[in-house]
Amino acid sequence: MSDAAFTVIDLGGTTLRTARYGVADDAVTDVRRVPTDGIAGHPGRPVAELQARVLDQVAALAAEAVARHGSGAVCVSFAGPVTADGRALAAPTVWGGPGEQVAVRQRLEERLGLPVVVVNDLTAAVWRYVDPADDRPFCLITVSSGIGNKVYRAGEVLLDTEGHGGEIGHWTVDPSPDAAPCDCGGRGHLGALASGRGALAAARRAALADPAGYARSALAASAPDPELLDNRALVAAVRAGDAFATAAVRVGITALATAITAVFTSIGIRRYVLIGGFALALGARYAELLTAELERLGCFGLTPEEVRQMVVLGAEDDDSGLIGAGRLLAATLPAPAPAPAPTR
Repeated sequence: MSDAAFTVIDLGGTTLRTARYGVADDAVTDVRRVPTDGIAGHPGRPVAELQARVLDQVAALAAEAVARHGSGAVCVSFAGPVTADGRALAAPTVWGGPGEQVAVRQRLEERLGLPVVVVNDLTAAVWRYVDPADDRPFCLITVSSGIGNKVYRAGEVLLDTEGHGGEIGHWTVDPSPDAAPCDCGGRGHLGALASGRGALAAARRAALADPAGYARSALAASAPDPELLDNRALVAAVRAGDAFATAAVRVGITALATAITAVFTSIGIRRYVLIGGFALALGARYAELLTAELERLGCFGLTPEEVRQMVVLGAEDDDSGLIGAGRLLAATLPAPAPAPAPTR
Protein backbone atom coordinates (compact mmCIF):
# COMPACT_ATOMS: atom_id res chain seq x y z
CA MET A 1 0.00 0.00 0.00
CA SER A 2 2.97 2.34 0.44
CA ASP A 3 3.20 2.67 -3.34
CA ALA A 4 -0.50 3.52 -3.79
CA ALA A 5 -1.07 6.55 -5.99
CA PHE A 6 -3.67 8.70 -7.66
CA THR A 7 -3.44 10.65 -10.90
CA VAL A 8 -4.28 14.31 -10.33
CA ILE A 9 -4.99 16.87 -13.02
CA ASP A 10 -5.12 20.65 -12.79
CA LEU A 11 -7.04 22.12 -15.73
CA GLY A 12 -6.48 25.87 -15.96
CA GLY A 13 -7.20 28.47 -18.58
CA THR A 14 -3.57 28.62 -19.67
CA THR A 15 -1.97 25.35 -18.57
CA LEU A 16 -3.09 21.75 -18.12
CA ARG A 17 -0.97 19.76 -15.65
CA THR A 18 -0.92 16.10 -14.72
CA ALA A 19 0.91 14.54 -11.79
CA ARG A 20 1.22 11.47 -9.59
CA TYR A 21 0.05 11.93 -6.01
CA GLY A 22 1.67 9.49 -3.61
CA VAL A 23 -0.70 8.60 -0.81
CA ALA A 24 2.00 7.62 1.69
CA ASP A 25 4.32 10.58 1.19
CA ASP A 26 1.59 13.18 0.50
CA ALA A 27 3.54 14.58 -2.44
CA VAL A 28 3.23 15.06 -6.18
CA THR A 29 5.79 13.82 -8.69
CA ASP A 30 5.93 13.40 -12.46
CA VAL A 31 4.39 16.85 -12.93
CA ARG A 32 3.90 17.53 -16.64
CA ARG A 33 2.62 20.74 -18.18
CA VAL A 34 1.11 21.49 -21.58
CA PRO A 35 -0.85 24.49 -22.89
CA THR A 36 -4.60 24.03 -22.45
CA ASP A 37 -6.18 23.45 -25.86
CA GLY A 38 -8.90 26.00 -25.19
CA ILE A 39 -9.78 29.63 -25.68
CA ALA A 40 -6.25 30.93 -25.00
CA GLY A 41 -4.90 29.05 -28.00
CA HIS A 42 -8.01 29.27 -30.18
CA PRO A 43 -9.70 32.62 -29.53
CA GLY A 44 -12.95 33.10 -31.34
CA ARG A 45 -13.68 29.41 -31.88
CA PRO A 46 -17.17 28.14 -30.92
CA VAL A 47 -17.59 27.10 -27.32
CA ALA A 48 -18.80 23.60 -28.26
CA GLU A 49 -15.67 23.03 -30.35
CA LEU A 50 -13.40 24.17 -27.53
CA GLN A 51 -15.24 21.99 -25.02
CA ALA A 52 -14.62 18.96 -27.23
CA ARG A 53 -10.96 19.91 -27.74
CA VAL A 54 -10.29 20.33 -24.04
CA LEU A 55 -12.09 17.17 -22.95
CA ASP A 56 -10.28 15.11 -25.57
CA GLN A 57 -6.99 16.58 -24.40
CA VAL A 58 -7.74 15.85 -20.74
CA ALA A 59 -8.86 12.29 -21.47
CA ALA A 60 -5.79 11.50 -23.58
CA LEU A 61 -3.32 12.92 -21.07
CA ALA A 62 -5.14 11.30 -18.16
CA ALA A 63 -4.97 7.89 -19.84
CA GLU A 64 -1.22 8.30 -20.41
CA ALA A 65 -0.69 9.44 -16.81
CA VAL A 66 -2.74 6.59 -15.34
CA ALA A 67 -0.63 4.11 -17.29
CA ARG A 68 2.59 5.69 -15.98
CA HIS A 69 1.39 5.99 -12.41
CA GLY A 70 -0.45 2.70 -12.05
CA SER A 71 -3.15 4.68 -10.28
CA GLY A 72 -6.64 3.52 -9.40
CA ALA A 73 -8.49 6.85 -9.46
CA VAL A 74 -8.29 10.32 -10.97
CA CYS A 75 -9.14 13.76 -9.59
CA VAL A 76 -9.57 16.74 -11.91
CA SER A 77 -9.14 20.21 -10.45
CA PHE A 78 -11.27 22.29 -12.84
CA ALA A 79 -11.22 26.04 -13.52
CA GLY A 80 -14.93 26.71 -13.19
CA PRO A 81 -18.00 25.89 -11.07
CA VAL A 82 -18.70 22.17 -10.77
CA THR A 83 -21.76 20.37 -9.40
CA ALA A 84 -21.57 17.63 -6.77
CA ASP A 85 -21.94 15.00 -9.52
CA GLY A 86 -19.07 16.40 -11.61
CA ARG A 87 -20.83 18.53 -14.21
CA ALA A 88 -19.01 21.69 -15.29
CA LEU A 89 -21.46 24.59 -15.26
CA ALA A 90 -19.09 27.02 -16.98
CA ALA A 91 -15.42 27.55 -17.78
CA PRO A 92 -14.87 31.08 -19.10
CA THR A 93 -11.06 30.97 -18.94
CA VAL A 94 -10.94 27.48 -20.49
CA TRP A 95 -13.50 27.52 -23.31
CA GLY A 96 -15.24 30.88 -23.00
CA GLY A 97 -18.96 31.12 -22.68
CA PRO A 98 -21.75 30.86 -22.26
CA GLY A 99 -22.13 27.21 -23.23
CA GLU A 100 -23.84 23.97 -22.35
CA GLN A 101 -23.12 22.16 -19.10
CA VAL A 102 -20.63 19.34 -19.59
CA ALA A 103 -20.71 16.02 -17.72
CA VAL A 104 -16.94 15.95 -17.23
CA ARG A 105 -16.90 13.21 -14.61
CA GLN A 106 -19.16 10.88 -16.59
CA ARG A 107 -17.25 11.36 -19.86
CA LEU A 108 -13.88 10.76 -18.26
CA GLU A 109 -15.04 7.69 -16.35
CA GLU A 110 -16.36 6.24 -19.61
CA ARG A 111 -13.04 6.93 -21.34
CA LEU A 112 -10.76 5.81 -18.51
CA GLY A 113 -12.71 3.02 -16.85
CA LEU A 114 -11.69 4.35 -13.42
CA PRO A 115 -13.35 6.36 -10.63
CA VAL A 116 -13.04 10.08 -11.39
CA VAL A 117 -13.70 13.00 -9.06
CA VAL A 118 -14.14 16.44 -10.61
CA VAL A 119 -14.13 19.54 -8.41
CA ASN A 120 -13.52 23.23 -8.85
CA ASP A 121 -9.82 24.06 -8.81
CA LEU A 122 -10.12 26.20 -5.70
CA THR A 123 -12.20 23.55 -3.95
CA ALA A 124 -9.29 21.18 -4.51
CA ALA A 125 -6.59 23.69 -3.60
CA VAL A 126 -8.26 24.52 -0.28
CA TRP A 127 -7.24 21.11 1.09
CA ARG A 128 -3.58 21.95 0.77
CA TYR A 129 -4.04 24.76 3.29
CA VAL A 130 -6.23 22.98 5.81
CA ASP A 131 -4.21 22.56 8.99
CA PRO A 132 -5.58 19.97 11.44
CA ALA A 133 -3.86 21.87 14.25
CA ASP A 134 -5.48 25.19 13.28
CA ASP A 135 -9.08 24.86 12.14
CA ARG A 136 -9.80 28.57 11.82
CA PRO A 137 -11.91 29.42 8.76
CA PHE A 138 -10.19 31.00 5.79
CA CYS A 139 -10.85 32.17 2.24
CA LEU A 140 -8.55 30.96 -0.53
CA ILE A 141 -8.28 33.36 -3.46
CA THR A 142 -6.53 32.70 -6.75
CA VAL A 143 -5.37 35.54 -8.97
CA SER A 144 -4.32 33.94 -12.22
CA SER A 145 -5.94 33.73 -15.70
CA GLY A 146 -9.13 34.48 -13.80
CA ILE A 147 -10.13 35.04 -10.19
CA GLY A 148 -11.87 32.58 -7.93
CA ASN A 149 -12.30 31.93 -4.24
CA LYS A 150 -13.48 29.29 -1.83
CA VAL A 151 -14.30 29.56 1.86
CA TYR A 152 -13.30 26.75 4.23
CA ARG A 153 -15.08 26.53 7.55
CA ALA A 154 -15.71 23.76 10.07
CA GLY A 155 -14.27 20.97 7.94
CA GLU A 156 -15.93 21.80 4.64
CA VAL A 157 -15.82 24.08 1.62
CA LEU A 158 -18.94 26.24 1.50
CA LEU A 159 -20.78 25.28 -1.70
CA ASP A 160 -24.23 24.15 -2.70
CA THR A 161 -24.81 20.93 -4.64
CA GLU A 162 -25.01 22.80 -7.93
CA GLY A 163 -21.54 24.22 -7.44
CA HIS A 164 -22.58 27.76 -6.62
CA GLY A 165 -20.32 29.72 -4.33
CA GLY A 166 -16.73 30.89 -4.55
CA GLU A 167 -17.03 32.52 -7.96
CA ILE A 168 -16.19 35.99 -6.78
CA GLY A 169 -14.37 36.64 -10.05
CA HIS A 170 -17.79 37.05 -11.67
CA TRP A 171 -19.05 39.58 -9.15
CA THR A 172 -19.89 42.79 -11.03
CA VAL A 173 -17.75 45.66 -9.75
CA ASP A 174 -18.23 48.01 -12.72
CA PRO A 175 -21.84 48.20 -13.97
CA SER A 176 -21.12 50.65 -16.79
CA PRO A 177 -22.09 49.43 -20.30
CA ASP A 178 -18.53 49.88 -21.61
CA ALA A 179 -16.86 48.11 -18.67
CA ALA A 180 -14.00 45.70 -19.34
CA PRO A 181 -15.20 42.43 -20.90
CA CYS A 182 -14.95 39.16 -18.98
CA ASP A 183 -14.13 35.79 -20.58
CA CYS A 184 -17.61 34.59 -19.58
CA GLY A 185 -19.24 37.13 -21.91
CA GLY A 186 -20.23 39.59 -19.18
CA ARG A 187 -18.70 42.98 -18.42
CA GLY A 188 -17.26 44.67 -15.39
CA HIS A 189 -16.64 41.47 -13.44
CA LEU A 190 -13.90 41.36 -10.83
CA GLY A 191 -11.89 38.91 -12.93
CA ALA A 192 -12.00 41.26 -15.90
CA LEU A 193 -10.25 43.90 -13.81
CA ALA A 194 -8.10 42.08 -11.27
CA SER A 195 -6.95 38.80 -12.84
CA GLY A 196 -3.60 38.48 -14.60
CA ARG A 197 -5.36 38.94 -17.94
CA GLY A 198 -7.41 41.79 -16.51
CA ALA A 199 -4.35 43.58 -15.13
CA LEU A 200 -2.58 43.32 -18.47
CA ALA A 201 -5.63 44.69 -20.29
CA ALA A 202 -5.82 47.54 -17.75
CA ALA A 203 -2.16 48.42 -18.35
CA ARG A 204 -2.74 48.49 -22.11
CA ARG A 205 -5.80 50.72 -21.68
CA ALA A 206 -3.81 53.04 -19.44
CA ALA A 207 -1.07 53.25 -22.05
CA LEU A 208 -3.55 54.24 -24.75
CA ALA A 209 -5.14 56.82 -22.45
CA ASP A 210 -1.78 58.31 -21.37
CA PRO A 211 0.86 57.65 -24.04
CA ALA A 212 3.28 60.15 -22.50
CA GLY A 213 3.07 58.45 -19.11
CA TYR A 214 3.58 55.08 -20.73
CA ALA A 215 6.61 56.36 -22.60
CA ARG A 216 8.21 57.37 -19.28
CA SER A 217 7.46 53.98 -17.76
CA ALA A 218 9.76 50.98 -17.70
CA LEU A 219 7.01 49.18 -19.59
CA ALA A 220 7.78 51.15 -22.76
CA ALA A 221 11.36 49.89 -22.76
CA SER A 222 10.18 46.28 -22.99
CA ALA A 223 7.19 46.96 -25.25
CA PRO A 224 7.16 50.26 -27.18
CA ASP A 225 3.81 49.15 -28.59
CA PRO A 226 1.42 48.59 -25.62
CA GLU A 227 -0.31 45.79 -27.53
CA LEU A 228 2.95 43.82 -27.29
CA LEU A 229 3.13 44.22 -23.51
CA ASP A 230 3.03 40.94 -21.56
CA ASN A 231 2.54 39.95 -17.93
CA ARG A 232 6.22 39.18 -17.43
CA ALA A 233 7.15 42.80 -18.16
CA LEU A 234 4.21 44.12 -16.14
CA VAL A 235 5.16 42.07 -13.08
CA ALA A 236 8.81 43.10 -13.33
CA ALA A 237 7.87 46.78 -13.52
CA VAL A 238 5.53 46.62 -10.53
CA ARG A 239 8.09 44.75 -8.45
CA ALA A 240 10.65 47.43 -9.36
CA GLY A 241 8.31 50.16 -8.14
CA ASP A 242 7.37 51.63 -11.53
CA ALA A 243 4.63 54.17 -10.82
CA PHE A 244 2.74 53.79 -14.09
CA ALA A 245 2.63 49.99 -13.91
CA THR A 246 1.68 50.03 -10.23
CA ALA A 247 -1.18 52.47 -10.84
CA ALA A 248 -2.53 50.25 -13.62
CA VAL A 249 -2.44 47.13 -11.45
CA ARG A 250 -3.87 48.96 -8.43
CA VAL A 251 -7.22 49.37 -10.24
CA GLY A 252 -7.84 45.63 -10.00
CA ILE A 253 -6.33 45.35 -6.55
CA THR A 254 -8.74 47.98 -5.25
CA ALA A 255 -11.64 46.01 -6.73
CA LEU A 256 -10.37 42.82 -5.07
CA ALA A 257 -10.01 44.61 -1.73
CA THR A 258 -13.64 45.70 -2.02
CA ALA A 259 -14.65 42.09 -2.62
CA ILE A 260 -12.71 40.94 0.44
CA THR A 261 -14.43 43.53 2.64
CA ALA A 262 -17.77 42.20 1.37
CA VAL A 263 -16.81 38.63 2.31
CA PHE A 264 -15.63 39.77 5.72
CA THR A 265 -18.68 41.87 6.53
CA SER A 266 -21.06 39.14 5.34
CA ILE A 267 -19.58 36.02 7.01
CA GLY A 268 -16.69 37.24 9.16
CA ILE A 269 -13.76 35.48 7.49
CA ARG A 270 -10.55 37.11 8.74
CA ARG A 271 -7.84 35.13 6.90
CA TYR A 272 -7.25 35.30 3.12
CA VAL A 273 -4.69 33.05 1.44
CA LEU A 274 -3.52 34.23 -1.99
CA ILE A 275 -2.39 31.84 -4.71
CA GLY A 276 -2.33 31.96 -8.51
CA GLY A 277 0.36 32.76 -11.03
CA PHE A 278 -0.13 36.52 -11.14
CA ALA A 279 -0.41 37.13 -7.39
CA LEU A 280 2.53 34.87 -6.58
CA ALA A 281 4.69 36.36 -9.35
CA LEU A 282 4.22 39.76 -7.70
CA GLY A 283 4.66 38.08 -4.32
CA ALA A 284 5.12 40.25 -1.26
CA ARG A 285 4.51 43.39 -3.31
CA TYR A 286 1.04 42.15 -4.25
CA ALA A 287 0.17 41.37 -0.62
CA GLU A 288 1.50 44.80 0.39
CA LEU A 289 -0.63 46.64 -2.20
CA LEU A 290 -3.74 44.64 -1.34
CA THR A 291 -3.28 45.15 2.39
CA ALA A 292 -2.85 48.89 1.86
CA GLU A 293 -6.16 49.03 0.02
CA LEU A 294 -7.87 47.03 2.78
CA GLU A 295 -6.53 49.46 5.34
CA ARG A 296 -7.76 52.39 3.27
CA LEU A 297 -11.24 50.88 2.87
CA GLY A 298 -11.42 49.54 6.42
CA CYS A 299 -13.11 46.38 7.65
CA PHE A 300 -16.01 47.17 9.97
CA GLY A 301 -15.15 46.20 13.53
CA LEU A 302 -11.45 45.45 12.95
CA THR A 303 -8.50 47.53 14.08
CA PRO A 304 -5.87 48.57 11.52
CA GLU A 305 -3.48 46.01 13.02
CA GLU A 306 -6.06 43.24 12.59
CA VAL A 307 -6.60 44.29 8.98
CA ARG A 308 -2.84 44.09 8.35
CA GLN A 309 -2.91 40.42 9.41
CA MET A 310 -5.69 39.35 7.04
CA VAL A 311 -3.73 38.60 3.86
CA VAL A 312 -1.07 35.90 3.52
CA LEU A 313 0.60 34.37 0.47
CA GLY A 314 0.23 30.69 -0.36
CA ALA A 315 3.07 28.36 -1.27
CA GLU A 316 5.47 29.69 -3.88
CA ASP A 317 4.68 27.03 -6.46
CA ASP A 318 1.75 26.13 -8.67
CA ASP A 319 1.04 22.76 -7.09
CA SER A 320 -1.83 23.70 -4.78
CA GLY A 321 -4.53 22.29 -7.06
CA LEU A 322 -2.58 19.06 -7.56
CA ILE A 323 -1.71 18.47 -3.90
CA GLY A 324 -5.19 19.48 -2.77
CA ALA A 325 -6.78 17.13 -5.33
CA GLY A 326 -4.67 14.25 -4.03
CA ARG A 327 -5.58 14.94 -0.42
CA LEU A 328 -9.23 15.23 -1.35
CA LEU A 329 -9.15 11.86 -3.11
CA ALA A 330 -7.28 10.26 -0.23
CA ALA A 331 -9.96 11.51 2.16
CA THR A 332 -12.95 10.42 0.05
CA LEU A 333 -11.84 7.20 -1.67
CA PRO A 334 -10.10 4.10 -0.37
CA ALA A 335 -6.41 4.25 -1.23
CA PRO A 336 -5.96 2.20 -4.41
CA ALA A 337 -3.70 -0.81 -4.40
CA PRO A 338 -0.69 -0.58 -6.70
CA ALA A 339 -1.33 -1.79 -10.22
CA PRO A 340 -0.18 -5.42 -10.76
CA ALA A 341 3.09 -5.95 -12.56
CA PRO A 342 2.60 -6.67 -16.28
CA THR A 343 2.77 -10.32 -17.27
CA ARG A 344 5.20 -11.48 -19.91
